[in-house]
Amino acid sequence: MEAKKFKLTVAYDGTAYQGWQAQKIGTGVQERVEEALAKLFPSHPRLHSSSRTDTGVHALGMVAHFEVPGAEARFSPAKLVLALNAWLAPDIRVMKAARVGAAFHARFDARGKQYRYFIWNHPSMNPLLRHSAWHVPRKLNLSAMLQAAAFFPGKHDFQSFAANPGYSKASTVRTLTACRIQCSGPLVTFVIEGDGFLYKMCRGIVGTLVQIGLGKYQPEDVRAMLERKSRSSAGMSAPAAGLVLWKVHYPRKRIALEPGV
Repeated sequence: MEAKKFKLTVAYDGTAYQGWQAQKIGTGVQERVEEALAKLFPSHPRLHSSSRTDTGVHALGMVAHFEVPGAEARFSPAKLVLALNAWLAPDIRVMKAARVGAAFHARFDARGKQYRYFIWNHPSMNPLLRHSAWHVPRKLNLSAMLQAAAFFPGKHDFQSFAANPGYSKASTVRTLTACRIQCSGPLVTFVIEGDGFLYKMCRGIVGTLVQIGLGKYQPEDVRAMLERKSRSSAGMSAPAAGLVLWKVHYPRKRIALEPGV
C-alpha cells in the first residue's frame, strides 16, 4: 500500500521554545509535534515545514507535512487534529489537517508568507500581551512610519535588514507584496508579506520603522538603507516576542485531496 501524506497547520506560543526546528540544545516546536506523531504512528514520521521560526517567535499558520505507510493512515483529518492535540502541551496546537497528494511539499510549494508584528504603544505595558507584543512606551509618529513603510514593497536586496545566518545565501533579493501598519488604540500591527524572508528580516524592518517613528531616522532614509546593502546602515532588530508567522500561501491545486477541519 502506498504512503499517505498529511498537511498540518500548526499554531504555537514560541516563548518556551528555541524556534521551530528540532535543536541539539533546547527544545524546538517540531520536536514536540514529532513526539505526538510517534504516539499515533509506529513509523515515527518526520515533519517537513514551510519555514523556520527563531527562538521566542510565534506562529498561527506554520505549515508542515508528513508521510506514513498506507496501513497506518487510519485517521481522518478531523480525528488526527484531536488525537495530536491530546498529546501536545497547551502552547502548541494543530489547527487544521488535510490529506494531500504525493507531490505536495510544505516548503517547496509555498508561494509566499505573511508575518505580523505587534507593538503595544502606551506608557504602561498591557500585561496580557507581555509575551506577544513589544512594549514601546514613547509615542510613535505613525505618519512617518507609514511614509517609510511604502519604500519596502517591491523587489529589493534586503541585506541591510537581515542578520547574518552563519552561512552564505545565494541571493539576498526578495520581493515584498505588502508592508502595512494598522492601529487599534495602543496596539500597532505590522503586516509584512512576500515571497520569502531572510534571517531576522521582518524584525529588522520593524525595528527600523519604530526608530523612524521615534525620530532617529527619516522616512526617506529607507531608500539609502536598501541601496547600501549593509546591516549597519539600517535600524535595530525588533525583539522576537512580537513576531508571528501568520499564514503561508500555496497554489490551490497543490493542496488537499480531502477537506481539512
